Amino acid sequence: MKRLLIIAAIAFGFFSTSNAQKVEYKVITSVESIVPMGIGRSRIIEEKDPIEAANFTTERTDGKKSKQKAVKRADAKVNLFSETKLLNFYSIAGINFQNIASNDALISSKINKLTNDGWELAFVASGVESDSGKGDGKGIFITRYIFKRVNNN
Repeated sequence: MKRLLIIAAIAFGFFSTSNAQKVEYKVITSVESIVPMGIGRSRIIEEKDPIEAANFTTERTDGKKSKQKAVKRADAKVNLFSETKLLNFYSIAGINFQNIASNDALISSKINKLTNDGWELAFVASGVESDSGKGDGKGIFITRYIFKRVNNN
């Protein structure tokens, strides 16, 4: 009887590990301009040409020696990505709430498309680099939407 239980436990362990699910992640970034007078550029960016981070990663030895100079920045750039045009937060009259509502609709549409394609919104991270006062006139509101889905391959 003990042998039968041990064999069943081993078989169950093998079955559960052989059917392990892999999770893949996808990042979509929205960049919304907060440049006055509506002259900035706002977009939703989605990469379409995945790259392997390990190809651009080096190890440091002794806390100082690195082979990072052998890694070329140009090789890390993807060439295939989509851009969805968004509206800027500011118009000539100041904050434009219609533009913000329009951006919300466009971002919701993008999220709904991805969830219909099997992606689940897992995390959202955002940050602001805002206008620092007279003479600056620069700023962005950036949000990263991190999606995940089970990859059974």
